[in-house]
Amino acid sequence: MSGVKIAPSLLAADFSRLADDIARIEEAADWLHLDVMDGHFVPNLSFGIPVIESIREHTRLFFDCHVMTTNPDYFLDELSGAGIDLITMHIEAIPDPEGPAKRTRDIGLGFGLVLNPSTPFAGVAPFAELCDVVVLMSVEPGHGGQEFIETVLPKVEEAREWVENRGLATDIQVDGGITPETAPRAVDAGATVLVAGTSVFGADDPADSIAELRRAIESR
Repeated sequence: MSGVKIAPSLLAADFSRLADDIARIEEAADWLHLDVMDGHFVPNLSFGIPVIESIREHTRLFFDCHVMTTNPDYFLDELSGAGIDLITMHIEAIPDPEGPAKRTRDIGLGFGLVLNPSTPFAGVAPFAELCDVVVLMSVEPGHGGQEFIETVLPKVEEAREWVENRGLATDIQVDGGITPETAPRAVDAGATVLVAGTSVFGADDPADSIAELRRAIESR
């Protein structure tokens, strides 16, 4: 599958020099993945609207905002104003996402749903047609640097089959533990967007790390 998008996760960047780290991946990446956490839905705090506003002026990258909060649609207007392009919300936080999806689209943002590793695809299937992207977590949400959960791959295959059977253009995003070893497996299962944090921003040359991911995908 060609045209796979690579979305480095800002959570793994150096927070004392975010603009510099973003500049290092600007030409190599497709999206920038922004993890917003509330310390309640997931056991961690990350960053919020002021940080997103501050980095927006330093990059033209597409902002993919993954909201890990108990009220993921509460700050829709503020997040839109801060410059995000797409917001993804956990189905575990909004079991009936039709209202949030409509409000998201009404303000001009892309919309997606996220599933935790233990949540079956059936949990989101009734609402997948609402989505620009369906996100399958391949680590437990809340912390970077975790190992890829292999048992998520059949769920990626299921999501890909569901989308293709309906002729949809919905992206399938795999988030977590993405390395040159796991990226080809995720793509083979049906992923079209890969979120990579530590393997990109933890490297001496983040842009070369993205290129290495692309080489691994193309040579599979």
